Amino acid sequence: MLETELNPKSEFWFSNVEEPKIVTDASTVNWDDEADLIVVGLGGGGIAAALESLDQGHSVIGLDKTSGGGATARSGGVFYAGGGTSIQKEAGIEDSIDNMYNYLKQEVGDVVSDTTLRKFCEDSPGNTQWLIDNGVKFNSTYYPKKTSYPDAGHYLYHSDNSLVPSYMEQAYPAARGHRGFEEGPFKPIGVGGTIFYPLKKAAQAKGLKIYQQTEVRALVIDANNSVCGVKCLMLPGGSIREKYKKLISRGETLQMILPPTYPGASLLRAWGAYFINKANKIARQYQEIKFLRAKKGVCISAGGFIFNREMVNHYAPKYSQGMPLGTACDDGSGIRLGQSIGAKTSLMNRVTAWRFLNPPRSFAKGIVVNKQGHRFTNEMVYGATLGDAMCEDQNGKAYLIINQELLNAAKKEASKSLPFQRDAARMMMYFGSKKSKDLDVIAKKYNIDSRGLEESIQKYNECYRNNSSCEFGKAHKDMALLEGTFIAMDISIDAKIAPLPTLTLGGLVVNEDDGSVVGTDGRSIKGLYAAGRSAVGICSNIYVSGLSVADCIFSGRRIGKNLGVYKDE
Repeated sequence: MLETELNPKSEFWFSNVEEPKIVTDASTVNWDDEADLIVVGLGGGGIAAALESLDQGHSVIGLDKTSGGGATARSGGVFYAGGGTSIQKEAGIEDSIDNMYNYLKQEVGDVVSDTTLRKFCEDSPGNTQWLIDNGVKFNSTYYPKKTSYPDAGHYLYHSDNSLVPSYMEQAYPAARGHRGFEEGPFKPIGVGGTIFYPLKKAAQAKGLKIYQQTEVRALVIDANNSVCGVKCLMLPGGSIREKYKKLISRGETLQMILPPTYPGASLLRAWGAYFINKANKIARQYQEIKFLRAKKGVCISAGGFIFNREMVNHYAPKYSQGMPLGTACDDGSGIRLGQSIGAKTSLMNRVTAWRFLNPPRSFAKGIVVNKQGHRFTNEMVYGATLGDAMCEDQNGKAYLIINQELLNAAKKEASKSLPFQRDAARMMMYFGSKKSKDLDVIAKKYNIDSRGLEESIQKYNECYRNNSSCEFGKAHKDMALLEGTFIAMDISIDAKIAPLPTLTLGGLVVNEDDGSVVGTDGRSIKGLYAAGRSAVGICSNIYVSGLSVADCIFSGRRIGKNLGVYKDE
């Protein structure tokens, strides 16, 4: 079956989303509530669409399966911005619209038009200021070295490949990772709330009405095939809702304690599932069917589908063994809502996989090889760049090779890293490594071609001794002489001690001028919009830290500015 023919009756639907409800005249329906815009999924994209729509004088209702926040609130709180933001200027970082564009073109490719990418760059300083004006705090304390995430006290950093020599050929380095600032103890997980919660507060102050614990099951369309509302299942307030929330929170907390491949994780996940199932039983018993009218449009911003393992296996089987990143609500329901009325999708096979080696920096001074023992990338690249090369071109298999000197240095570096970075590195060093002076022993352990491995190390060492960069453009200062006792670590997608975080990047195709969802006939579907990871956007080719949040703000605000106006008319 062609993807364009997919509908709720299809074998590969894998969703609770239902067929649309068709009404003759929206004005004759007995709606339970109404607003100009209904936002389905109140994460980064949804809150941006809601807030901008409110600023434009529209009324907005926000719906969320939980209490809101989505993957944005669960993220590291990084907003990718450049072109001369106020924070960059305060830190003395030189950047320009052209420079930001020249860099991002290397990452974004052709998933959006050059015009849209340039507008994203042009809007970046203004979007940063918009966040600040709505209560988001940033800080200009600059971290100049390459890292996956800066240590406590640093908030502006290179969250991409801008310090990698091959990327520097097209654009001079500029720090664009703006991490949300928060007072008090540093919390590496959940600092995305520094971006989401101020926006939620600002939107509520301007009139946003929120229905929590509400699941949208179907779109409502009129006789002209225009979207005019939603059918949803809403949990009543009071003690029922509070009991449901507590059970869900307890279950999700238990399931997040350990990565799914770690020893003991299966027990915790089963324990967590027990509480989640109890919550779902309450939902089935008490949910009420409600119909909400959208007088000007519905915005789908319900995330991707990485937690819907059937969809992942169907669209992106290369990543089926990866660890889902986001929230359990990233189940593809938003995308399926669009498809239920003939929306077009694209890049559903694109998944970002994050294999970070730095910190500790000494890991990245070693080499990463495939089953043939050959290197295939500069180990200093951003983790998603490495993960993409590994999963797309090497069947998900890769191995990090360092020596005892680098291992000793890595132990010291890890001790100075943030807890989530330190613990992951220690797990690999102490429980996921093989040590030997004999390369053949290393190769046999991981079924790597020993001759290829030996040749790769010889070639790497030769470049180091000649004080030159390697064949992949890795600078000499980022290399080390690999000799003595060797240490190998399995960093493959199925490595049990080194789980690989994954996140889907494809979704609904939108008109890049106004954010309206495009149908399989190539025309905008009236009354339907999409933002964030429910839609194809700036980061749908490959990921760098903060780019998804930035695209959520960009695509969400685009909807608010164009609500009810269709550029293809």
